Amino acid sequence: MEMITVQQAEDIILTHLLDYGIEVVSYETATGRVLAEDICADRDLPPFDRSTVDGIAIRYNAYERGITTFSIKAVQPAGTAAITLTSDNECVEIMTGAVIENSLDTVIRYEDIAIVNGMATIPQHIAIKRGQNIHLKGKDKLKGQILVQADHVITPAIVGIAASVGKTTLSVRKTPKVIIISTGDEMVSPDIEPNSYQLRRSNGITIASALNKYKIQADLLHINDDIAAIKRTLSACLEKYDVLLITGGVSMGRFDYLPQACKDLGIERLFHKIKQKPGMPFWFGKSQNQQLVFAFPGNPVSAFMCLNRYFIPWLKKSLKISESLFQYAILQQNISFPPALQYFAQVKLGISEQGKCTAAPVNTNGSGDFSHLADTDAFIELPLEKDIFRQGEVYKIWKYND
Repeated sequence: MEMITVQQAEDIILTHLLDYGIEVVSYETATGRVLAEDICADRDLPPFDRSTVDGIAIRYNAYERGITTFSIKAVQPAGTAAITLTSDNECVEIMTGAVIENSLDTVIRYEDIAIVNGMATIPQHIAIKRGQNIHLKGKDKLKGQILVQADHVITPAIVGIAASVGKTTLSVRKTPKVIIISTGDEMVSPDIEPNSYQLRRSNGITIASALNKYKIQADLLHINDDIAAIKRTLSACLEKYDVLLITGGVSMGRFDYLPQACKDLGIERLFHKIKQKPGMPFWFGKSQNQQLVFAFPGNPVSAFMCLNRYFIPWLKKSLKISESLFQYAILQQNISFPPALQYFAQVKLGISEQGKCTAAPVNTNGSGDFSHLADTDAFIELPLEKDIFRQGEVYKIWKYND
């Protein structure tokens, strides 16, 4: 199969979006999930006319007639029933958030009055306006109006809004069941001391950590370069999971068995190899039961780039997350990249004096050098049609450390 472009790979992947359904969860565990319903006001917001300051509530008509000293009938804290006046000469000493009785229409803050012996006086130099310091019923939203639209990632603020309208459970989109499989005889568990010719496994936990953001609790396993073992493992995983994320075993080496194993299991290859660096050997396919297999190269930066450039956008689209998949940034120095490949350079992001996003490239030693992933923020995507990319030009960025 001929090597395809980044855009072709993206198009193929995004034609395989899947819907995993909806489930109901407690609002206490909903943060980070994708909202699958609109949250609407269960009553007008605010639900009653309320004072926005501490002070006194009066009838403005009385003030217009020249009354500036009022007898304090009662003190009304928030959370208590409204107090009714029997005379225009009276006022209610009222606290912030307290309901205002219908005949009262103006609140004057403590700072603008003097209270002596149960009488509140408005000094002559204080200007009063009818309706001041009152948050009117329904001014924010009317009953039934949408407060939060579906397809938002649920934040603490959204949980708070849900609580305010009595939504203690929320409909959210189900996430796929994901297994992350690392491969390679040279890879050993992170908790043991490797021999001089071995490496500790890091791709699996990196990907699993990235998926935590989307509340996906992926399982992890490792298989050595044994085609029979690979086939047995993949076959078992296809019975249990929706998505297989694999790292390693997809290049041209003698022990890169993944493509053959997938073929033997009837997994349809949708593409293999992309005109890009890093991550050229990326393999993508689907099983007869529509499970998707994202098989990334084993080098850490390659796997990480492919995860963020292809799988995360696919996941966001499948979960109907209503946010942009990428952003743009201004390149901060010239880059020369002659190979006819789309180049993804690691960059450190910043903000210019004009408030625009900037991207400063970081020199690395190839796709095996993952040491800069911690102090960079994104990959900048430089198109294959060019080989010189100049300072000041604007390109897509794919953020990974936010």
